[in-house]
Amino acid sequence: MVDTSDSGVELENRHGPEHALERLIFFSDAVFAIAITLLVIELHIPSLPETASDEQFVQALAYTIPNFLGFTIGFFVIGAFWGGHHRAFRFATHWSDRLLPANILLLFSIAALPFFTALVSEYGNKRVPVVLYCGWLTFTALLNVRVQRLATSPPVVGADAKAADIAATRRRGYATVLGAATATVIALSASQPALAQMSLISIPFYHRLLDRLARRRQRVGTGSAPE
Repeated sequence: MVDTSDSGVELENRHGPEHALERLIFFSDAVFAIAITLLVIELHIPSLPETASDEQFVQALAYTIPNFLGFTIGFFVIGAFWGGHHRAFRFATHWSDRLLPANILLLFSIAALPFFTALVSEYGNKRVPVVLYCGWLTFTALLNVRVQRLATSPPVVGADAKAADIAATRRRGYATVLGAATATVIALSASQPALAQMSLISIPFYHRLLDRLARRRQRVGTGSAPE
Protein backbone atom coordinates (compact mmCIF):
# COMPACT_ATOMS: atom_id res chain seq x y z
CA MET A 1 0.00 0.00 0.00
CA VAL A 2 1.37 3.42 -1.00
CA ASP A 3 1.99 5.85 1.84
CA THR A 4 0.22 9.08 0.98
CA SER A 5 0.62 10.79 4.32
CA ASP A 6 3.01 13.37 2.90
CA SER A 7 1.53 13.56 -0.60
CA GLY A 8 -0.46 16.68 0.17
CA VAL A 9 2.61 18.51 1.39
CA GLU A 10 4.68 17.33 -1.58
CA LEU A 11 1.98 18.35 -4.04
CA GLU A 12 1.78 21.80 -2.46
CA ASN A 13 5.54 22.18 -2.67
CA ARG A 14 5.60 21.10 -6.32
CA HIS A 15 2.56 23.01 -7.54
CA GLY A 16 2.34 25.95 -5.17
CA PRO A 17 3.21 29.62 -5.82
CA GLU A 18 6.93 28.92 -6.08
CA HIS A 19 6.29 26.34 -8.80
CA ALA A 20 4.25 28.89 -10.78
CA LEU A 21 7.08 31.42 -10.52
CA GLU A 22 9.61 28.86 -11.73
CA ARG A 23 7.43 27.96 -14.71
CA LEU A 24 7.13 31.63 -15.67
CA ILE A 25 10.91 32.08 -15.50
CA PHE A 26 11.65 28.91 -17.48
CA PHE A 27 9.09 29.84 -20.15
CA SER A 28 10.52 33.35 -20.37
CA ASP A 29 14.05 32.02 -20.79
CA ALA A 30 12.84 29.80 -23.64
CA VAL A 31 11.21 32.71 -25.47
CA PHE A 32 14.32 34.85 -25.08
CA ALA A 33 16.46 31.99 -26.40
CA ILE A 34 14.21 31.38 -29.42
CA ALA A 35 14.02 35.10 -30.26
CA ILE A 36 17.78 35.54 -30.09
CA THR A 37 18.27 32.46 -32.28
CA LEU A 38 15.77 33.64 -34.92
CA LEU A 39 18.00 36.64 -35.59
CA VAL A 40 20.47 34.44 -37.47
CA ILE A 41 17.83 33.53 -40.07
CA GLU A 42 18.47 36.85 -41.82
CA LEU A 43 22.13 35.95 -42.37
CA HIS A 44 22.16 34.36 -45.82
CA ILE A 45 25.16 32.77 -47.49
CA PRO A 46 25.91 34.56 -50.79
CA SER A 47 24.96 32.61 -53.88
CA LEU A 48 27.96 32.52 -56.20
CA PRO A 49 28.99 30.28 -59.08
CA GLU A 50 31.77 27.74 -58.74
CA THR A 51 33.96 29.94 -60.92
CA ALA A 52 33.60 33.00 -58.64
CA SER A 53 36.82 34.84 -57.96
CA ASP A 54 38.15 35.93 -54.59
CA GLU A 55 37.13 39.49 -55.42
CA GLN A 56 33.56 38.40 -56.12
CA PHE A 57 33.43 36.55 -52.82
CA VAL A 58 34.66 39.62 -50.94
CA GLN A 59 32.11 41.84 -52.70
CA ALA A 60 29.28 39.40 -52.01
CA LEU A 61 30.23 39.12 -48.35
CA ALA A 62 30.46 42.90 -48.11
CA TYR A 63 26.78 43.10 -49.07
CA THR A 64 25.93 41.02 -45.99
CA ILE A 65 27.60 43.46 -43.58
CA PRO A 66 24.35 45.40 -42.82
CA ASN A 67 22.57 42.15 -42.00
CA PHE A 68 25.45 40.98 -39.82
CA LEU A 69 25.52 44.31 -37.99
CA GLY A 70 21.76 44.05 -37.48
CA PHE A 71 22.19 40.53 -36.13
CA THR A 72 24.95 41.68 -33.77
CA ILE A 73 22.96 44.64 -32.45
CA GLY A 74 19.79 42.56 -32.14
CA PHE A 75 21.65 39.78 -30.32
CA PHE A 76 22.99 42.08 -27.65
CA VAL A 77 19.70 44.03 -27.38
CA ILE A 78 17.73 40.86 -26.66
CA GLY A 79 20.55 39.67 -24.43
CA ALA A 80 20.36 42.91 -22.47
CA PHE A 81 16.61 42.53 -21.99
CA TRP A 82 17.13 38.96 -20.81
CA GLY A 83 19.77 40.23 -18.37
CA GLY A 84 17.31 42.77 -16.98
CA HIS A 85 14.65 40.09 -16.64
CA HIS A 86 17.12 37.79 -14.88
CA ARG A 87 18.29 40.50 -12.46
CA ALA A 88 14.73 41.46 -11.52
CA PHE A 89 13.59 37.90 -10.87
CA ARG A 90 16.53 37.27 -8.57
CA PHE A 91 14.49 39.22 -6.01
CA ALA A 92 11.20 37.41 -6.70
CA THR A 93 10.24 34.65 -4.30
CA HIS A 94 6.41 34.78 -4.29
CA TRP A 95 3.80 34.43 -7.02
CA SER A 96 1.34 37.14 -8.03
CA ASP A 97 -1.34 36.82 -10.70
CA ARG A 98 -0.34 40.29 -11.91
CA LEU A 99 2.99 38.91 -13.12
CA LEU A 100 1.55 36.71 -15.86
CA PRO A 101 -0.13 39.28 -18.18
CA ALA A 102 2.72 41.77 -17.79
CA ASN A 103 5.34 39.11 -18.54
CA ILE A 104 3.39 37.74 -21.52
CA LEU A 105 3.26 41.24 -23.03
CA LEU A 106 7.00 41.60 -22.56
CA LEU A 107 7.63 38.23 -24.23
CA PHE A 108 5.33 39.25 -27.09
CA SER A 109 7.46 42.31 -27.74
CA ILE A 110 10.68 40.28 -27.46
CA ALA A 111 9.40 37.65 -29.91
CA ALA A 112 8.67 40.39 -32.47
CA LEU A 113 12.12 41.98 -32.22
CA PRO A 114 13.72 39.72 -34.89
CA PHE A 115 11.23 41.11 -37.45
CA PHE A 116 12.02 44.73 -36.64
CA THR A 117 15.73 43.92 -36.55
CA ALA A 118 15.56 42.35 -40.01
CA LEU A 119 13.59 45.35 -41.30
CA VAL A 120 16.10 47.91 -40.07
CA SER A 121 19.02 45.75 -41.24
CA GLU A 122 17.64 45.79 -44.77
CA TYR A 123 16.70 49.48 -44.79
CA GLY A 124 19.09 50.99 -42.27
CA ASN A 125 18.86 54.59 -43.45
CA LYS A 126 15.14 54.75 -44.23
CA ARG A 127 13.07 56.68 -41.73
CA VAL A 128 10.04 54.41 -41.39
CA PRO A 129 11.99 51.17 -40.66
CA VAL A 130 14.32 52.94 -38.22
CA VAL A 131 11.44 54.68 -36.42
CA LEU A 132 9.56 51.37 -36.17
CA TYR A 133 12.64 49.62 -34.78
CA CYS A 134 13.47 52.31 -32.22
CA GLY A 135 9.83 52.74 -31.31
CA TRP A 136 9.45 49.01 -30.73
CA LEU A 137 12.54 49.05 -28.54
CA THR A 138 10.98 51.84 -26.48
CA PHE A 139 7.75 49.86 -26.19
CA THR A 140 9.70 46.77 -25.10
CA ALA A 141 11.73 48.80 -22.60
CA LEU A 142 8.55 50.18 -21.01
CA LEU A 143 7.10 46.67 -20.70
CA ASN A 144 10.40 45.56 -19.20
CA VAL A 145 10.18 48.30 -16.56
CA ARG A 146 6.66 47.18 -15.72
CA VAL A 147 7.76 43.57 -15.19
CA GLN A 148 10.79 44.65 -13.18
CA ARG A 149 8.66 46.76 -10.86
CA LEU A 150 6.24 43.89 -10.28
CA ALA A 151 9.08 41.44 -9.63
CA THR A 152 10.77 43.80 -7.16
CA SER A 153 7.66 44.94 -5.26
CA PRO A 154 5.40 43.29 -2.67
CA PRO A 155 3.97 40.69 -2.65
CA VAL A 156 6.44 39.17 -5.13
CA VAL A 157 9.76 40.44 -3.77
CA GLY A 158 11.57 38.42 -1.13
CA ALA A 159 11.96 39.72 2.40
CA ASP A 160 15.75 39.58 2.19
CA ALA A 161 15.99 41.77 -0.92
CA LYS A 162 17.98 44.95 -0.34
CA ALA A 163 16.37 48.24 -1.32
CA ALA A 164 19.62 49.52 -2.83
CA ASP A 165 19.95 46.47 -5.08
CA ILE A 166 16.34 46.78 -6.20
CA ALA A 167 16.80 50.47 -6.98
CA ALA A 168 19.96 49.73 -9.00
CA THR A 169 18.12 47.11 -11.06
CA ARG A 170 15.26 49.48 -11.76
CA ARG A 171 17.63 52.25 -12.84
CA ARG A 172 19.02 49.95 -15.53
CA GLY A 173 15.50 49.56 -16.88
CA TYR A 174 14.85 53.30 -16.81
CA ALA A 175 18.15 53.93 -18.64
CA THR A 176 17.06 51.58 -21.43
CA VAL A 177 13.77 53.46 -21.80
CA LEU A 178 15.59 56.78 -21.99
CA GLY A 179 18.11 55.48 -24.53
CA ALA A 180 15.46 53.91 -26.75
CA ALA A 181 13.27 57.02 -26.55
CA THR A 182 16.26 59.17 -27.50
CA ALA A 183 16.89 56.94 -30.52
CA THR A 184 13.24 57.23 -31.54
CA VAL A 185 13.33 61.03 -31.39
CA ILE A 186 16.52 61.09 -33.47
CA ALA A 187 14.99 58.69 -36.00
CA LEU A 188 12.02 61.04 -36.38
CA SER A 189 14.01 64.26 -36.65
CA ALA A 190 17.49 63.55 -38.02
CA SER A 191 18.31 63.94 -41.70
CA GLN A 192 20.17 60.62 -41.45
CA PRO A 193 17.87 58.17 -39.62
CA ALA A 194 20.72 55.67 -39.31
CA LEU A 195 22.15 57.89 -36.57
CA ALA A 196 19.30 56.73 -34.34
CA GLN A 197 20.76 53.26 -33.95
CA MET A 198 24.12 54.72 -33.04
CA SER A 199 22.44 56.79 -30.34
CA LEU A 200 21.50 53.59 -28.48
CA ILE A 201 25.01 53.84 -27.07
CA SER A 202 23.54 56.55 -24.82
CA ILE A 203 21.96 53.84 -22.62
CA PRO A 204 25.11 53.28 -20.48
CA PHE A 205 25.48 57.05 -20.10
CA TYR A 206 21.88 57.36 -18.91
CA HIS A 207 22.59 54.55 -16.49
CA ARG A 208 25.59 56.38 -15.07
CA LEU A 209 23.59 59.61 -14.86
CA LEU A 210 20.76 57.91 -12.95
CA ASP A 211 23.28 56.28 -10.61
CA ARG A 212 24.90 59.65 -9.94
CA LEU A 213 21.55 61.30 -9.26
CA ALA A 214 20.64 58.46 -6.89
CA ARG A 215 23.89 58.89 -4.96
CA ARG A 216 23.30 62.63 -4.74
CA ARG A 217 19.78 62.10 -3.37
CA GLN A 218 21.20 59.65 -0.86
CA ARG A 219 23.79 62.15 0.34
CA VAL A 220 21.12 64.82 0.67
CA GLY A 221 18.86 62.40 2.54
CA THR A 222 21.58 61.51 5.03
CA GLY A 223 22.55 65.13 5.53
CA SER A 224 26.09 64.65 4.20
CA ALA A 225 25.73 66.95 1.23
CA PRO A 226 27.68 70.21 1.35
CA GLU A 227 25.69 73.24 2.39
